[in-house]
Amino acid sequence: MRDKTLLFINGDAPKSFPDLDNYSLIACTDGAFHYLKKMGFPLDKLDFISGDFDSHCGSDENVYQEKFILTLDQDKTDFHKALEIILDRGSSEVDVFGGSGGEQDHFLGNLTVAFAFKDRMNLRFYDEFSEYYFIPNNFTLKGVKNKMISLYPFPSADHITTTGLNWPLTNGNLSITSRIGTRNFAVEDEVTVQYESGDLLFFVGINEIEYPKIY
Repeated sequence: MRDKTLLFINGDAPKSFPDLDNYSLIACTDGAFHYLKKMGFPLDKLDFISGDFDSHCGSDENVYQEKFILTLDQDKTDFHKALEIILDRGSSEVDVFGGSGGEQDHFLGNLTVAFAFKDRMNLRFYDEFSEYYFIPNNFTLKGVKNKMISLYPFPSADHITTTGLNWPLTNGNLSITSRIGTRNFAVEDEVTVQYESGDLLFFVGINEIEYPKIY
């Protein structure tokens, strides 16, 4: 088993859970604890539950209090504080569920937190539509033909060249104030992305979709 962490945060609850045996550390924020409980998640599998516990209630949860880590710093989100704990425990590869949905300022805040940690951790978000993460300057992904692919500059990325996409880029630039690269799709099994500067969020759809091809 790899040194890999599964983290649940307080966005939309996942429809199902990944294989818990793939993770050496499993954690959640205090808000996510409630949906995990309602969904019948095996709470004994949690290594810790962190947060300021402004979302916590219910005396029947006291059995898990030895797993609670109180983090009161209001200058940081619960997600940010959970990642700091995970780093302190020696893990740098994290799958995140519950990062999207709910109030959209939370979603944007989660992306900002992920950006702050991107050079120290390999963070991947999962929801019912897609998985998404920051990618390095030279990136390749296989097994994606007919899947939605989006490139989102954060806040800009320059001299981007792609292969395998229906609408390719050749030395192109993206910026949230002018041009973004969302709602593309893969026409090949393998997609590559290269860029010289800036930062890119990469989204790949969970399911294959038959898009009309435009040449």
